[in-house]
Amino acid sequence: MRLRRSMMFIPGANAGMLSNSYIYKPDSVMFDLEDSVSLTEKDSARFLVFNTLKENLYGDIETVVRINGVETPFWEDDLDMAVRAGVQIVRLPKTETVEEVKELEQRIEKIEKDCGRTIGDTKIMAAIESACGVVNSVAIAKATPRMVAIALAGFDYLVDMQTSRSSGSEPELFYARAAVLHAARAAKIDAFDVAYGNVNDEEGFLREVEIAKNLGYNGKSLIHPRQIELLHKAYAPAQKDVDHARKVVAAAEDAEQKGLGVISLDGKMIDPPVVHEAQRVLLLAEHS
Repeated sequence: MRLRRSMMFIPGANAGMLSNSYIYKPDSVMFDLEDSVSLTEKDSARFLVFNTLKENLYGDIETVVRINGVETPFWEDDLDMAVRAGVQIVRLPKTETVEEVKELEQRIEKIEKDCGRTIGDTKIMAAIESACGVVNSVAIAKATPRMVAIALAGFDYLVDMQTSRSSGSEPELFYARAAVLHAARAAKIDAFDVAYGNVNDEEGFLREVEIAKNLGYNGKSLIHPRQIELLHKAYAPAQKDVDHARKVVAAAEDAEQKGLGVISLDGKMIDPPVVHEAQRVLLLAEHS
């Protein structure tokens, strides 16, 4: 079980951020080769990200590379670099069809064979950024065993929908949030909520975090280190939930030791999903 509360964007051309962003301890880092990198910096960004991955600065922090889209002339070089450097996850931007995922999967497998990585070692994350992507999100989420998460990207989606962000409950994102989350749960993978652009608006950020958390999102994409601690604290479980989770896990362990097929706590049967949720709560508490 891996926590994916926070995924921080790091521009691939920013050598300073690439070299020290691990100090902020996000759950995942996403080295970006797409929107944050100008056309004249694509090659240098690829080189910087390659060396950052090879130096293994990030330790237990999950590494993600957002490549350029398959409609661009950059994506194959991006992908070749990322897989050979040992990245854990490749993020495909603007994903709209299963065919795009399959094309990416086939290319990844070829590179893994060429460079000696275990086949299947490199995972995939699909970014959903359009109405078409939202409508096809279930099929996209289930397209390959390599898929470990999908992420909703709000800005491009809202442009595609011919609207913009409002305030408060943000009804313009409600359907997309619900659809992408249901797709993730149907495929039994994780889901990241949209990034919040105003880093100085803590109140607005925490309001969005609460929406994502209540819906059931595993976490959120972030654009600034100061958002990490706020997010992690918001996802921290209440003490009463931690106490109950300990009891559930203890009961499950006791039943396993005794060879019992039924787990019981306070006279009530406990199903495996309840045990799994208790383990997740304890993991959140441990890292809060």
